[in-house]
Amino acid sequence: MAKIIKFDTEARTAMLKGVDTLANVVRVTLGPKGRN
Repeated sequence: MAKIIKFDTEARTAMLKGVDTLANVVRVTLGPKGRN
């Protein structure tokens, strides 16, 4: 896989999308109380 380098607003948007996806996975795993 080739590396894709992004700059400025495009990079920020891509980063935010990835963080959002990760946060959604963690939220489902931990549940409403934040414990296992």
